[in-house]
Amino acid sequence: MKITGVETIHVADGRPFLFVQVHTDEGISGIGESGLIWREAAVEGAIRHLAPQIIGQDPMRTEHLWQKMFRGDFFPADKVTCAAISAIDLALWDIKGKALNQPVYNLLGGLYRDKVQAYTHNYDAGSTEELVEDCVRATEQGWKFVRWRLGPARPGIFEPSEAVRLALRQVEAVRSAVGDEIEIITDAHSRFSPVYASRLARELEQYNVFYLEDALRSENPESYRKLRRDARVPLAAGEQWASKWAFRQAIEEELIDYARVDLCIVGGITEAYKIVGWAESHYIDLAAHNPLGPVSTAACLHLSLAASNVGVFEMKYRSNQVFESMFPAQVEWKDGFVLAPTAPGLGIEIDLGARDKYSMEKAGGKELMGAPEYRRLDGSFTHW
Repeated sequence: MKITGVETIHVADGRPFLFVQVHTDEGISGIGESGLIWREAAVEGAIRHLAPQIIGQDPMRTEHLWQKMFRGDFFPADKVTCAAISAIDLALWDIKGKALNQPVYNLLGGLYRDKVQAYTHNYDAGSTEELVEDCVRATEQGWKFVRWRLGPARPGIFEPSEAVRLALRQVEAVRSAVGDEIEIITDAHSRFSPVYASRLARELEQYNVFYLEDALRSENPESYRKLRRDARVPLAAGEQWASKWAFRQAIEEELIDYARVDLCIVGGITEAYKIVGWAESHYIDLAAHNPLGPVSTAACLHLSLAASNVGVFEMKYRSNQVFESMFPAQVEWKDGFVLAPTAPGLGIEIDLGARDKYSMEKAGGKELMGAPEYRRLDGSFTHW
């Protein structure tokens, strides 16, 4: 079996998504997904650059092809290229599973668990009262976790001291409303400096949060040393890190408790599997980062089903909440858990006949063109 082509599919359903299909001469195609939102054009360019390196090659040689794509030029892959590699790698694993008539998790050692506990995103753009109502509603639907971004105290303005005070009020209100049995995840969205992150992490201890996510900007993992010394809650990070090298310090120095590996940025299943095994030797659990589409959800699920060290699984979009027509077969969610699929490969099929319905021209949504922009009270820029 040989790879004959690589096709990109840039579509939108409320926000942009980039999928890729890898085709073979035996009629088996695999589907993958990139995770670098709003940089889809750059990733598409990287995919076009990588395609000649893998066309004509055996798709079963996932490790060989990964190394060729990552190191095939003089410069090692950057984040854009890693996102392109991720999409292709997921498609190759999908092909491999289909060719062997096995779910991908069986190629990773088989089922370690029968299902994976998941969390969705709770409403964080309104008042504290609206957030509490949404969290209660989620628990009534069967979710065992609630999660939201720690946002600004006033629209468009993110002032760290205000945000810390608001976060503590929100967590207190949600904890009071959902009780002690529901897990709370607080996502700082990499918005704080170490001094404010430390203040928040100390104060959150009394509310027994499951973890504080992305408390710091991601460029310098070494900053987590100070936060680790000060924090009184579990820490999670890694969703913006590409390749095992970015995770090295956080794992080796045990600066985090949960590895937020994004399979659509880090380098696909091939790279994520190595990171998860490495994290296991330091008692760090996987909490797969997945605010993405049906392909990412399926890939994260297969890895989480096979890995021994898994804490929870992010699932922003429950089955058929996005691309219902284009992806008619999606993973199954039930009572807070995502269930193990039985179909070969990733268990996801794409109907390109429905592609036009999700074109960038027809799609709507406030996140279609780019991220929201926040500023400090003095007018300076701060990221979303």
